[in-house]
Amino acid sequence: MTAMKLSRKKIKNFRELIFSWWKDHHRDLPWRHTHDPYKIMVSEVMLQQTQVARVLPKYGEFIERYPSVHDLAKALTSDVLKTWKGMGYNRRALYLKQAAQRIVKEYRGKFPKSEKELVKLLGLGTYTARAILVFAYRQEVACVDTNIRQIITHFFFKDKLQKPSIIQLVADQLVPKGKAWEWHQALMDYGSEELKTLNLKMKNEKKKAIPFRESDRFYRGRIIDRLREGNIRESVILKEFQTKYGKSREFTRTILSGLENDGLLARAAGGTIGLPRG
Repeated sequence: MTAMKLSRKKIKNFRELIFSWWKDHHRDLPWRHTHDPYKIMVSEVMLQQTQVARVLPKYGEFIERYPSVHDLAKALTSDVLKTWKGMGYNRRALYLKQAAQRIVKEYRGKFPKSEKELVKLLGLGTYTARAILVFAYRQEVACVDTNIRQIITHFFFKDKLQKPSIIQLVADQLVPKGKAWEWHQALMDYGSEELKTLNLKMKNEKKKAIPFRESDRFYRGRIIDRLREGNIRESVILKEFQTKYGKSREFTRTILSGLENDGLLARAAGGTIGLPRG
């Protein structure tokens, strides 16, 4: 670890490079105009595995519908999932609601101000917890997302994949005192825009992707979309999937069970299924 101690000159030069680029290329995003930890949490969870262009309209819609942590905590799960339509990874919506409920119940609606407490909230990993600390409370900690990890790997390790602990050690040294908020925004913009133009790819992270149409997530999404329209008999779903997608009843039942186990589906009398309400 001591071998990863960066020189002052190297740190200074790297900061100047990033801030110089950011001066003319910074993005104006709505969640950058607030220090409300609730809105920061919503934006960060939405941005997990989803492009900014898709998040922008949905973020505004979501905040308008649920302007505070209290509003989200008392909302029906079915309504939250309907509002989430088009975002994918529907469990994120469920995690947001459950996190809001815990904040209201256990913290009286006040967000924790420590990483230790924030990571206890379902769906908030180390990165998201630290992002809330930086963007809402301007704490001087280093948070590492995919873009930031790629930047550090490119500039300090010549694109050779490193352990997360090594990347974090470097990130910790790079945060400018009193400018953690600006620094992370600059890094994220640089990683999102500049690294793309350089056509950088993390060779060690390449995996042969399963076509989305063949993934369980595709079929989970189709079922959630169907349930957003209202409750329906399970037998109808089974028949639709067999006719439309050529999927066996056993396959579809497995998908339905997975959704139920994740809290995204509720069963009612008469063999009907729907979105959970509580």
